[in-house]
Amino acid sequence: MSIRYLTAKLAQQIDEELMNAAGAFSLDQLMELAGLACAQTVAAVFDKSKYPRVLVCCGPGNQGGDGLVAARHLGMFGYQASLYMPKPGSKEIYQRLKKQCDNTAIPTVTGEDELRASLKSSDVILDAIFGFSFKPPIRSPFDVVLPILSESRVPIVSVDIPSGWDVEEGNAEGLGLNPDVLISLTAPKLGVRSFKGRHFLGGRFVPKTMEEKFQLNLPAYPGSSQIVEITNLPSSSY
Repeated sequence: MSIRYLTAKLAQQIDEELMNAAGAFSLDQLMELAGLACAQTVAAVFDKSKYPRVLVCCGPGNQGGDGLVAARHLGMFGYQASLYMPKPGSKEIYQRLKKQCDNTAIPTVTGEDELRASLKSSDVILDAIFGFSFKPPIRSPFDVVLPILSESRVPIVSVDIPSGWDVEEGNAEGLGLNPDVLISLTAPKLGVRSFKGRHFLGGRFVPKTMEEKFQLNLPAYPGSSQIVEITNLPSSSY
């Protein structure tokens, strides 16, 4: 059967159910598993012997939290990870995740000039700026940051949905990033059906009962991997 692509409303509903009494997950758990899947995706596509330097760009919300977790894991995997946060998050969980990166000596890039300089010595960008709750237009400071990332021509791996894309309409305005690789979390979103690069699914935490309830039709994850490639799988939305 075809894997289900989610509307914004359904994606939000599934997230809420994962964290309510029925799902029983904490936000920390979901971020840890999502971030690990993101790091594994980078490692699967960009071998650290050829692409060792990864710039992880984090927004202020939960998407940025996934990026911070991924940065820590990439450092543990032996990559030279660095962070760029155009607008750091203020929540306590975000601050803890940033501290964990500091504790593993992951440097932080600040300001547009440092960003441009860092991109010249980066092999991969992990885009964890906007999540599925993003709605255009792109506001400051991100309206400056996204063009800088695009113009760098450094390969991009986007988390869940490319930054600047609407969760249902995709890159209709043409202002979002155009990544080479996408790692969808839980299930892919409706707006990325037009995505043409390599597409992975991550977040191996959806209970079978919830998968069946929402008719997600998720593919099997291979072995102990936290990701599965879905580049050429048929899709459905209903």
